[in-house]
Amino acid sequence: MEIEDAIKKAKENDQKAFNFLLDTYWEDVYGFQLKRIGNENDAEDITIQTFSKAFDKIHTYNSDYVFKTWLIAISKNLHIDLLRKEKSSIKQQISNEDSDTINQVLDASPSPEDKIITDQNLAKLLRDIKKLKPHYQEIINLRYFQELSYKEISEELKEPINNVKVKLLRAKKLLSAIIQNE
Repeated sequence: MEIEDAIKKAKENDQKAFNFLLDTYWEDVYGFQLKRIGNENDAEDITIQTFSKAFDKIHTYNSDYVFKTWLIAISKNLHIDLLRKEKSSIKQQISNEDSDTINQVLDASPSPEDKIITDQNLAKLLRDIKKLKPHYQEIINLRYFQELSYKEISEELKEPINNVKVKLLRAKKLLSAIIQNE
C-alpha cells in the first residue's frame, strides 16, 4: 500500500489504512520522542497520543506536506503542551507547599471520606469498563489493572504490538466517551 493511498483510505475511516500508517511511522515518531524525553514509557505515551490525535484529525491533513513531518509536528506540540502542564503543576505545588508548610503539616493519608469516594469512583469505572466489548475490557484489564507492558500484552493476546497499541487507544477513547456521556 502506498502512503498516499493509505492516507486517502484513512480519511474514509479504513482500519487497515490506519494500521498501515501506524506501522509505517511508529518508529519515526517514537524515536523522535525518545531522543527528546529519554524515557521509554513517556515517549511511548506521547507517540500513542500523537497517532490518536493524527487519526482523529486526518481529514485536516494537507497532502502538500510530508505526512511524517505532519506527525512529528503533532508529536512535538503534544510534548510542549505536556511540559507546560508539568511546569504549571510544579509552580502550583511549590506555592501550595510553601503556604502549607507555614500553616500546618499535611497528613497525606486518605481520610475515611476519601477512601469511600475512591471506592465509589473505582466501582463506577469498573461498571463503565463492563460496557465495552470484551476484547476492549481485556486489554484495559491487562494494561491498567495487571500493569503489563505492551510487549507482555502482545504475547498474552498473540497479536502484534502495534495492534495492541491501537486496540488500547481505541478502548481508552470508547471508555472516555462512555464516561463523558454520563
